[in-house]
Amino acid sequence: MAADYRSPRASCWAVVLFCFQLAQAFYIPGWSIKSYRDGEVIPLFVNKVYSDNTQLQYAYSELPFVCQPSHRKHAGTGLISGSNIALNLGEVLRGDRIMVSDYELEMGKDQEARYLCSREVDRAGLRRAIEVVKDGYVAEWIVDNLPGATSFVTVDKSRKYYASGFKMGYEETSLSTGQPRYFLNNHVTLVIRWHKAPGKDGQQGKKVIVGFEVYAKSIEAENRDASGLPPDMRNTRNGLELTMARNVTNTTLSRDESSDMIESLDNGAEDATITIPYTYSVYFREEEKIEWGSRWDLYFVNQEESSKIHWFAIVNSAVISGLLTAVVAVIFARTIRGDLKNYKDAGMEELRLGKRSKGARSPRRSGEKGGLLDQVDGEATAGADDVSDDDLPAEDITGWKLVHADVFRTPPYGHLLAPVVGSGMQLVFMALGLLLLSCLGVLNPSFRGGFISVGVALFVLAGAFSGYFSARIYRTFGGAQWQHNAVVTATLFPGLLFATVFLLNLFVWAQASSTAIPLGTLFGLGALWLFIQLPLVYAGSWYGFLKAGAYSHPIKAAAIPRQIPPQPWYARPVQAALLAGLVPFAVVFIELLFVFQSLWSDKSGYYYVFGFLAIVSTILLVSVMEVTIIGVYIQLCNENYNWHIQSFLLGGSSSLWIFAYCIYYYTRVLHISGFGSGLLFFAYCGLACAVFGLGTGTVGFLTAYGFVRRIYGGVKVD
Repeated sequence: MAADYRSPRASCWAVVLFCFQLAQAFYIPGWSIKSYRDGEVIPLFVNKVYSDNTQLQYAYSELPFVCQPSHRKHAGTGLISGSNIALNLGEVLRGDRIMVSDYELEMGKDQEARYLCSREVDRAGLRRAIEVVKDGYVAEWIVDNLPGATSFVTVDKSRKYYASGFKMGYEETSLSTGQPRYFLNNHVTLVIRWHKAPGKDGQQGKKVIVGFEVYAKSIEAENRDASGLPPDMRNTRNGLELTMARNVTNTTLSRDESSDMIESLDNGAEDATITIPYTYSVYFREEEKIEWGSRWDLYFVNQEESSKIHWFAIVNSAVISGLLTAVVAVIFARTIRGDLKNYKDAGMEELRLGKRSKGARSPRRSGEKGGLLDQVDGEATAGADDVSDDDLPAEDITGWKLVHADVFRTPPYGHLLAPVVGSGMQLVFMALGLLLLSCLGVLNPSFRGGFISVGVALFVLAGAFSGYFSARIYRTFGGAQWQHNAVVTATLFPGLLFATVFLLNLFVWAQASSTAIPLGTLFGLGALWLFIQLPLVYAGSWYGFLKAGAYSHPIKAAAIPRQIPPQPWYARPVQAALLAGLVPFAVVFIELLFVFQSLWSDKSGYYYVFGFLAIVSTILLVSVMEVTIIGVYIQLCNENYNWHIQSFLLGGSSSLWIFAYCIYYYTRVLHISGFGSGLLFFAYCGLACAVFGLGTGTVGFLTAYGFVRRIYGGVKVD
């Protein structure tokens, strides 16, 4: 259930976000119930238009063919000045451009017909209107923080549900010419559903809004009275066609014949204009079954109906994870312990027979007390340390035991792996925090833009964790310039993100799309990085490098590295990573369908089954850890001790399969057209997959690090 409330924990976040201008002034959506008296003015906000066929969004108030806000002071908008309102960071980044409209709504007062304005549109504005209608754009309006919705019923007609937004127009094909005709919806019927306010407000006769429905239709510009209204709102035969020809009404002609006449009356003048009148109706209806706390439920009926599919996804993920768990259990309980037992028995047998080589050095000699290799010598005498590799049977000293002196060797490109792991830890902290707050109901759809705003705050605050892990790993790999490593860690992912977004903005700005991030917001994000995140990363690096120090290893690396034998095809880096990535992808595949539908198909962004997502995410992390353990164990058994970077690739390779699925989803499911929209789609998907890969790759590396330290030394990971 998507309850429209905010838990007390959200107040802390509200204070933080307010300091960075991330919350609306003096009002946090969903924090308090807004009740209205009869006759009290209800402000209507216009936001943006978006389409399933393109990734470009536009501010509704900036369209050249709609009624522009008058910028006058509006009653009921509190401290809002004119038409402009403060947006939080998340709203700006998601393309919201909310303005106060001139639609006049009074609680409980029905209005059958009201005239708003008439907009004179030139040829350029007309072409823009045709593009908006042709691309299937949907408008988003807001009343009492509820998006205007189109109402539908389920297939069995048992339940009603909402689809956010309403169509800007529609397209028809002329029966006589076969050419498309475009009609603009210039009249809206607004249905405000209300419920008695809870508590004392209800006793005083106040009401709360629990539903906002918008029904749009097209009405011709002719046959209107002096006030700009048609004579009968219920009997409107012709729509407003987007054409420069004079709208001719001839009751003796068919609609297509009238269209042919209209087309013939266009004089072709460059300065020709068309006048578009806008009207609206308002109706207030009581809704007894829906209360204010559950008013968002109608937006999620489809997600609730698909709960069986979600449970199937969970069962599928649990089965895959269970199989992996069994394999890991076999590795720990039988293979490794069996190897150690054979290794120990062989060593004791050789000692009993007196086959010793005084000058030789056993590989066990380099192990510290407490390790699994050291346990082999636990019952032997001091002379057992002189047992050499040659004194033991060849079948007992193969595989992962042979590389014990090289397994903790400093990996190539370790100075790059450390900041990558640090950035991954920062993203993991952010993702877990967002998921937890969403499951607790702190982040809900009523907190518009809250998911992105809180995500940015968590990412910035997680800079301390990023610097800490990066510095410790960097020192473990023998690094000495921790200040340089701190700067690289703080710049790596934010730099990649900022550069990508900036390049995309160069294109989106040219399209005058609200998807473009304003220049001031970019400077604000840069300030967050420079004055908050960078110092936090530096502080975490200082503590991790100088105070916590390097991770201890149970075995010292030998002076001369072993030669790595040729690897089988399944153990080579690329093949092993691709095979390992299939398993986590199979775990999240079904849930990805719902996430993609919410983000790319519906464009509403109202994905809210976070309980299912939390379960699948938990199974995903377990699967990534187990797949990495299996992959690293196979690699060590093939006497390849370069497991550091490979473990990161094993954990993060599922992002490659997710990106491949993005390509499939784009070509087979979506109806996006145009180079710009395709560029935005793949850029955003690429960034999302990079985030996913960094996070899961970091989980894989840390898991492999703990696994290797455990089997070679039994030392608990700090």
